[in-house]
Amino acid sequence: MKEQILNEFKNGERISANGFAVSTKDSKFEPYSFTRHSVGENDILIEILFAGICHSDIHSAKSEWAPGIYPMVPGHEIAGVVIAVGKNVSKFKVGDYAGVGCMVNSCGECDSCKKNQEQFCKNAVFTYNCQDHYHANEPTYGGYSNNIVVNEKFAVTVPKDAPLDKVAPLLCAGITTYSPIRFSGVKKGDKVAVAGFGGLGVMAVKYALSFGAEVSVFARNDKKKQEAEMLGVKRLYTDTKGVDERFDFIISTIPTKYNINAYVNLLRFGGELAIVGLPPTDANMQISVANLVFSGGRKVYGSLIGGMKETQEMLDYSLKHKIYPETEIIKSNQIDMAYENLLTGKAKFRYVIDMKA
Repeated sequence: MKEQILNEFKNGERISANGFAVSTKDSKFEPYSFTRHSVGENDILIEILFAGICHSDIHSAKSEWAPGIYPMVPGHEIAGVVIAVGKNVSKFKVGDYAGVGCMVNSCGECDSCKKNQEQFCKNAVFTYNCQDHYHANEPTYGGYSNNIVVNEKFAVTVPKDAPLDKVAPLLCAGITTYSPIRFSGVKKGDKVAVAGFGGLGVMAVKYALSFGAEVSVFARNDKKKQEAEMLGVKRLYTDTKGVDERFDFIISTIPTKYNINAYVNLLRFGGELAIVGLPPTDANMQISVANLVFSGGRKVYGSLIGGMKETQEMLDYSLKHKIYPETEIIKSNQIDMAYENLLTGKAKFRYVIDMKA
């Protein structure tokens, strides 16, 4: 297969790919063969070695945020090795490790792009379940596959000694939590709360602790209390009711329906609540205007991953300080099992697919 792909690259042809897709919002994953656009002058061709499973993949596969584009190959936590490069590529050479997160292209000319916030570009192309405006509006296919073609600007450089299975989930879970913590200027001595203690929550805890914050966690139950304490968490709460603490910063990673107003009330004056978890649209989440007015002096904002510059910064910081997600490696025939465990709360770690297995 690899020899065939390299021949396609040399001949300027579309690139053959094999992956795993769902054909409807209710279907199971099945093998799926497709092609990717040819490798352009500024593109790199990556052989995917590891692909993380994100809760966003589940929402997308099940059309919980919007109608999906099917067949759908999810996956926007991708780590692998570069096997071919376009003639104008300068950032990578064959044999380098590279990572791809939630985006694969943008216009490069709008205010968002110029401010290194490509995720807010109105013509941004996301890694899967998206129309590629720059390639005849063909659908994008993600990392649950054996390769990907991407503009070099939308791939991050990865050192050869980095643990690729840990790098993959950093490219969504890492940047999603790192970016708002940086944006709000979390620093030594700040009191921080992390709402939700799954894949995103664990990363938020690790980053906040690394910046010197005092961290508490809100979880559905106390089953993970020992894990939280081992990380350095001060307190674990299972409910917002009766909590006397007030926090400088709260990050909500919760992907299901909950009471946002309860967390607003736990902020100190001048405190900030960053929302990164995105529940299904039918959860009908609302923030009370009256609550905002009468609580006063507290800020609530949403955060969407991060731009490419910050994503590279996050990866470099994580590798330097050995901040990694807790992962469990699975085979490609175990994706449905992983989804089920994530939906039922049985997952202990962030699943990462070994695309060679």
